[in-house]
Amino acid sequence: MPVNLLDQAASSYLRSARHQPVCWHPWGEEAFARARAEDKPILLDIGAVWCHWCHVMDRESYENAELASILNEHFVAIKVDRDERPDVDARYQAAVSAISGQGGWPLTGFLTSDGKPFFGGTYFPADDRYGRPGFKRVLLTMADVWRNRRDEALESASSVMAAVEQNENFSGRSSELNLGLVEKIFASILKQYDPRNGGFGSQPKFPHPAAIDLLLEVATRTGHEEARNAAAHTLQRMSCGGVYDHLAGGFHRYSVDERWVVPHFEKMLYDNTELLRCYVHAYQSFVEPEFAAVAKEIVYWLDTTMTDRERGGFYGSQDADISLDDDGDYFTWTKAEAQAVLTPKEFDVAGRYWDIGDLGDMHHNPQKNVLHVRFSLEDVAREAGVSVENAQETLKAARQKMLTARFARPTPFIDRTLYTGWNAMAVTSYLEAARVLRLKDTWEFALKSLDRLLVQAWDGGAELSHVIAYPDDFPATERVSGNLDDYAFTVNACVDAWLGTGAIEYYHSAMKLASAMIERFYDRTAGVFLDLPIGEDAQEKLGALSARRRPLQDAPTPAGNPVAVNALLRLESLSGRQEFREIAEDVLGAFAGIVEHFGLYVGTYALSLNRLLLDAVQVVVVGSGAEASKLEALATARFAVNKTVIKLQPRQLLSETLPEALAETLTQITMQKDTEAWALVCHGRTCMPPISSSELLLDALEMAV
Repeated sequence: MPVNLLDQAASSYLRSARHQPVCWHPWGEEAFARARAEDKPILLDIGAVWCHWCHVMDRESYENAELASILNEHFVAIKVDRDERPDVDARYQAAVSAISGQGGWPLTGFLTSDGKPFFGGTYFPADDRYGRPGFKRVLLTMADVWRNRRDEALESASSVMAAVEQNENFSGRSSELNLGLVEKIFASILKQYDPRNGGFGSQPKFPHPAAIDLLLEVATRTGHEEARNAAAHTLQRMSCGGVYDHLAGGFHRYSVDERWVVPHFEKMLYDNTELLRCYVHAYQSFVEPEFAAVAKEIVYWLDTTMTDRERGGFYGSQDADISLDDDGDYFTWTKAEAQAVLTPKEFDVAGRYWDIGDLGDMHHNPQKNVLHVRFSLEDVAREAGVSVENAQETLKAARQKMLTARFARPTPFIDRTLYTGWNAMAVTSYLEAARVLRLKDTWEFALKSLDRLLVQAWDGGAELSHVIAYPDDFPATERVSGNLDDYAFTVNACVDAWLGTGAIEYYHSAMKLASAMIERFYDRTAGVFLDLPIGEDAQEKLGALSARRRPLQDAPTPAGNPVAVNALLRLESLSGRQEFREIAEDVLGAFAGIVEHFGLYVGTYALSLNRLLLDAVQVVVVGSGAEASKLEALATARFAVNKTVIKLQPRQLLSETLPEALAETLTQITMQKDTEAWALVCHGRTCMPPISSSELLLDALEMAV
């Protein structure tokens, strides 16, 4: 008698389904072998522990004894965590989109016994409603199709797989790599900009951090006023909206409306690390304190909620809800709830500022308010009859009281899985924020987290795992190998760590991982990186994993190909390895003929192309103490994608403790012994004389950047 086989699963999402009467299998050969042996189709559920509608479908259908019985009789059931297996998710999302015109979670797929999808959708209610067919009817229909109309199922599966192959294999090689291509992508993004509400397109609204970064890069490099306004306005509107957590900091995943007011309340590590970089870059670009404040609040939320402070590491996500009957209730407030914890004076200010009224914003409970800034603090102070300074202090006190009260509520589930790629992204963002905003603890925690990643997820050679650790160190029955993203993000994190510490071990790690990334994922014939190792026989890959993917689009994290390009270009400037630049050019060229059509989703590609085409600006700051810190602060003050700032101690100026290309230059420089700190600015292949004064460094940077 088949049983639920998720008891030994390490994934939080799979473990949450251990009690269900469905005979779930984890993704693996055993499930496919059973499907073939019993001649049954496969029911594939892909979801995530943070996904509200996944929980709804679990309760309505997979915990329903009648539906579970139908499912167990007619299907082999496989459950997949999309965070743990993004490779599986990406391919079946493409398949379901080809079938139904939309993807998302939960993904519900009906597959042949060898894993080819012939029908699918997202959420199905237990019974017919919401204009959707009930899951019972869908199960019985698909079982009948497999039993009595199998030719139709096989024909559908064949055409769907062809569509997946075509969708994932797009390329359009062009030898024309120029800044005009960046301008076309930039123009496409601007066309989708919403000048009224900020952001791009209409509802639902996602942040698109790479697109914002491209706007910032263009604005600072060229002075483009529209790019400046679009980036600044978007970031301001987002941080004023309900998509931002005004009490604890950090961003929810997206907004269901065009005004950024009502979000989907789950909070993802990757969204917040990428938006942290955006706000840091905006502060560098515009020197507006509000952007630095938001960046620090994101760090605060990550520090207090999403990190293993003792050992290092960043958790994956925080759920939106406590139960299926609420919708973000942990984060929202009725007027009475706010008044219960605030004095009348505090509510007079906080209630106006965060728009807390009798009629709220939530459909399931109209009294519930999503905190968002409707009026400026100046307007609130005037209405309350107090000074702006007084209103500011009152709001600060109200925020602390409401946060304390919120901490007393049951807290939404936090997935304490440490994913390698997401952790590497977080390390990069923390290191960048720490350098620009002078956050010592943030810097130290980033290095601690990277060190843990390199010890626990990497074997020191070619093997990198997708997961650093599962919650409570639960042992994984099967190791999930790292994908392209994991390698590319980790290479970048190692480069960032070396830039700020000069510790040569980080550089060596970056070089080893970059070589492994090329060896495992680079298709030399096509001139692109694949998301899975190229050496594996497609015939031996389960189900749709046989489809070859060439990640180009930022959805939702920065795409693997341009991230890998960025890593290689950074290492080429340090190592002098020409092969890295040649591969970068090849990869960017592979997509150059089609990339402009993807606009909003290829911000990372455009930024990497800028890094390739613009003359590199390299600033090396040598020294310790206050003067060296001052020079480093000046060097990092302005955001530019083609600028690299390196901080070294005098003892590190040895050929054996420097990357090869730098060693050729830095070991030849002789400074007076009493020089406390100095900087070397190189633009393209030309280096200026060493600089030891702030004024001269500013002048040199003005000419170079």
